[in-house]
Amino acid sequence: MHELSLAESMVQLIEATQQREGFRRVCVVHLDVGELACVEPRALEFAFTSASAGTCAEGAKLALRYVPGAGVCPGCGNHAAMPTLYECCPACQAHPLTAVAGTQMQLRDLDVVD
Repeated sequence: MHELSLAESMVQLIEATQQREGFRRVCVVHLDVGELACVEPRALEFAFTSASAGTCAEGAKLALRYVPGAGVCPGCGNHAAMPTLYECCPACQAHPLTAVAGTQMQLRDLDVVD
């Protein structure tokens, strides 16, 4: 379950931000999660609850915003939606598209209590 290592990294980033910014605790963690990032939302929420115990992020809610997958064809240059990592080009059938969006997981913002 790589969601646990993702959650632990998120908590480390949040704690470093707390040290730099001086807030007391986090209420909401806003995340962008790509459709192609292979992140299971329920597993991430469970892992975050565990990883954040005893930290300024304990009890914080995860607010996920999904980023759709998109790719470009290396053969014809066509841009297309990419719901999986192994999509072929709808224009020329070249296989696979090169992912250009939807592979990331990014901490976008924090709602905090001073």
